[in-house]
This record gives sequence, C-alpha cells and structure tokens, in this order.
Amino acid sequence: MVLGFVGAFEWAHQWWGPLSWLVLLVFLVGTVAEAYDRRLARYVLASGWGVLALFWVSAIYQFVFDQKSITEGIAVVAAIPLSVYVGYLLANGRDRLMVVSRAVAVAWLIYLPFSTLPFLRNPLISIVTDQTAAVLSVLGADFEVIAGNNFPAGLGPTKPVQPYHKTFFFHVPDVRAISYTIKMACTGVGSMAIFGGLIGAVRAPLARKVKALAVAVGIIWLLNIARNVFIAYSFGYQRLQVFPEFVMSTFGVNRVEVSYIVADRILAQFLSVIALVAITYIVIRLLPEVLVIVDEALYVLTGTEYDLQSALGVDTHGEHGSTRREETA
Repeated sequence: MVLGFVGAFEWAHQWWGPLSWLVLLVFLVGTVAEAYDRRLARYVLASGWGVLALFWVSAIYQFVFDQKSITEGIAVVAAIPLSVYVGYLLANGRDRLMVVSRAVAVAWLIYLPFSTLPFLRNPLISIVTDQTAAVLSVLGADFEVIAGNNFPAGLGPTKPVQPYHKTFFFHVPDVRAISYTIKMACTGVGSMAIFGGLIGAVRAPLARKVKALAVAVGIIWLLNIARNVFIAYSFGYQRLQVFPEFVMSTFGVNRVEVSYIVADRILAQFLSVIALVAITYIVIRLLPEVLVIVDEALYVLTGTEYDLQSALGVDTHGEHGSTRREETA
C-alpha cells in the first residue's frame, strides 16, 4: 500500500520538467495579456495557478521521499491547495492577485533558465563550489573537489551525480569516505528568483528596484556560501551526530548521514526560513511597494485583509502615488 503510494508520486515526478516550462509559458502569456485584456489575463493566470498546483504534485516525490526535507516537503504539500485557491480567487475577480501572478512569472523566468540551461547552470555551480572551497580551506579542512563521477572506485555517493556537479570529498579516519555534492539547490538561485519575482512584479522607480535586488541577492549569496561551508564541514567531519538513533529511524538514513541530516535538513533549512523573513523585511524597507504582494499572500493564508504599511511604519504613498490603488485599478 505504502509502496504503491510512493510509486504514484514517483510516476508523477516524470512530469516535473514539462510542467515547469508550462508554468512559465502560461504565467508569461497571462502577464502579457494583462496589458491588453484584463479579463482574459485573469482567466489565463487562474489556469496558470492550476498548472502550478500540478507542478507541486510532481515535486512531492523529490522533496518528501527522495530528499526527505521537512521544510521543503511541508511547503510543497501546502502549495498544492494554496495554488488552487489562488486560482479560484483570481477567477472570481480578486484582481489584486495579478501582481502575485506577475511575481511568479518573473521568478520562474529567472529560475528555470539557470536550472536547465548548461551555459548558465554549470558556471554557477562551479563558482559556488570554488567559493565554498576557499572558505573551507581557510578553516583548515582537508578535502578534494571532484567533478562529475570521477570518484575513487567504490567510494562515490550512493545517489547518482550529474557530470556538471562538483563534490567535496573528505577522508575521515574510521569512516567511509564522505562526499558532499554541490547541486543546483546549493547555489541559492531559488531564493534569489523569489526576491527577483517580488521586486520585478511591482511598479516602482527602477533605481530603487535595482538597489533592493542587489541587496537581496548579495545577502542570499553570502548566506548560501556560509550554509554550504557549514553543511560540508559538519558532515565531512561528522560534527553533528546528534540523537543518531532517532535521526536514523526518522529519516531512514545510516549513521554516517546523521550529521548531514541535522546540518542540512534540520538546522540549515530552519535558519533559511528565518533568513528569508529577515531579507523580506529589508526589501520592504527599501521597496515598500512589495507590501502589495505580502498583503495578498497573507489574505490567501488567513482570509483577512491586512494593512502592513501601517503595521511596519513604511510609506508607499509618496511622489509616485499609491501602490495599492495602482495595483487594483
């Protein structure tokens, strides 16, 4: 029964790639249509949220069963009904959600090319690997970086590694050689795309948008390198063998992997959520227009109208006019 349940999600995962491009296509068409026919755009974007819900279904296997990620697993599962609900609200006339839809279009337009096109993806992974390696070297770590699958015989990772991946290879006494692979998820581009979507979707002076984006991307980049260093060092030197029996039984991993689960799946991901909230606040201070999207997100989650402008003491009613009126016109 359980294996059949998991198998269904594994089957759905094969549609991850096509659905990701379909999401981008539908949201881009809806965003362009908004400039010409708002009613048409409403229904195109509403259908886009339906496609996005299907995409999240296809992502369940990766985040819940393959990566065993608590934070991302919960987020993906919750995103399915939320996407359907946003589509429903939009189709029924809540046009403020069009700005949220624009944010999805921009975020997808940033993330998808970087995650799929080799001339963007491969250099990004190499740069992140080099900078992580530089910090690890300063800390005195003893490792080597291996490209693709060029591991010593019988000492590679248990999961397949792509040719463009880079792996930190540690030799720990009395422990099987440990490897930590830098993949696309380790570059921080997903978080950068989220803020790129938030900033790109709202109407505001270009100079302030560029400043907010530069600050957000800069902070994410630095924190992401620190995250990779923390995980690689903690896992490579087995520094977080915390409650090993509990972690092994809960996540279905062996004893060596306990440090990785604690460092990445628990500590790093929990701290990432806090960091994203903090960066959102900084972006709001630099670009208050983003509150339009935050207000709508909170409405979808709670069903209550919010005025975060007053709550946070920021001003979106300056010489550029009212953002709220602009977005609902």
